[in-house]
Amino acid sequence: MPLRVRLTLLFVLGTTLVLAAAGVLFYALLRTNLRNSVDANLRTRMVVLAVQVPAAADPAAQLRAYGAGPAQLLRPDGSVAASNDSAGPEPLLEPEQVATALVRPELLTSGELQEPGGDDDDDDARALAVPVRTGARDGVLVVATSTDLTDSAEDRVRNIMVSATAPMVTLSGLAAWLLSGAALRPVDRMRRQTAAISESDSSAELDVPPTRDEIAALAATMNNLLRRLHAARARDRAFVADAGHELRTPLTNLKAELELAGRPARTRDELVDAVAGAAEETERLIRLSESLLTLARMDSGITAPRRLDVGDLLERAARAATGHAETRQVRLHLDADPALAVDADPDMLRQAVDNLVANAIRHAPPGTAVDVRAGPGEAGRTVVVRVRDRGPGFPPDFLPRAFERFSRADAARTRDHGGAGTSGNSGGTGLGGTGLGLAIAAAVARAHQGTATAANHPDGGAVVTLTLPAAGGSPPDR
Repeated sequence: MPLRVRLTLLFVLGTTLVLAAAGVLFYALLRTNLRNSVDANLRTRMVVLAVQVPAAADPAAQLRAYGAGPAQLLRPDGSVAASNDSAGPEPLLEPEQVATALVRPELLTSGELQEPGGDDDDDDARALAVPVRTGARDGVLVVATSTDLTDSAEDRVRNIMVSATAPMVTLSGLAAWLLSGAALRPVDRMRRQTAAISESDSSAELDVPPTRDEIAALAATMNNLLRRLHAARARDRAFVADAGHELRTPLTNLKAELELAGRPARTRDELVDAVAGAAEETERLIRLSESLLTLARMDSGITAPRRLDVGDLLERAARAATGHAETRQVRLHLDADPALAVDADPDMLRQAVDNLVANAIRHAPPGTAVDVRAGPGEAGRTVVVRVRDRGPGFPPDFLPRAFERFSRADAARTRDHGGAGTSGNSGGTGLGGTGLGLAIAAAVARAHQGTATAANHPDGGAVVTLTLPAAGGSPPDR
């Protein structure tokens, strides 16, 4: 059911309930006021008769002469001692009511008012009875009045209220339909704009109304979401394009090596070289595919964190990189606080550290050292891991995009070291760089509510820093 219809029905239901409650309350108040007015009139008449009748020489004659409305003087047995023409010959009260009136000083009751002459058409009446003493006899003085006028007024008001309810509910439903349509018109416009943006696959945004209300806030929120979706889509497209470009080169090389190996009259040495080249390109493809899978895992937010000893993790990473460092004639310096711990996915964090250490070794000149340090961050809430080499450092124009996927430093700074190294976005150990090493490190940091930064050391070389929340601590400021 459309929201506009639901709102209209709810408004009509609410209006009906309010009108019903107000009508019942108004009718009850009106009836009470009319009855109180009748009772007040009876009391006023009783005050006059209660003084005049007992004091009269002939109470019956005095009562018969009263012409302001029905009045009777009843004996204790309920028979009529005196009555005026308005009351008629029949007693206004039942014997039981007379007995009660003899005991109580005042009694409001209801009875039937007989028309003079014994007319059978009885009118509803309101009567007031009080005990009186006329001479040596006790009796009950009764004054009454017809309630036809008040009953008629109540009936007219009730009929008017009932007959007016349907038009009022109809008008309220029409008003609710128009108002809900006006209120939902901006929402429908946003829906149509969103559908158009979805169909056109454009980077357009919704129009934000200048009303500064919930609709404007919703439009602004939707625009933020659209911007994030557009940015994510652009990143995905660029990533696919870059991945295709990166995969094309090793695949082309692999195809060329295999074609060369398949030519006739190849010597054994040429075949060995072709197979070695094919193996090299295959290894490069494996590293690239593993890096892409790692980034996909980071983007999906799949982590299995547990408490990790940072010093132990860095020691194992340094031990695994020892062979690579010796081949490059590079020394590894490890300095980690033994009390440091983080809540992190061990495989992810180890891969990030392995990438940074391998890249630093690859870029470090022979005879220099690579520093791997870990220490507490601000107020002990974070753990800071730094990897530094003594190479030429990052090109200044590369720093802003150091953690972008497939970004690399210029060839002049990397050609002597088989890839981008720490000063470029390469990843993993082995031959060449994939352009994903720093991107993976940054993705690992983000997956653990941390940050990654790249800079040049004042004394030379590149420094990459991972800042992660300490175990049980809060995320670092971004």
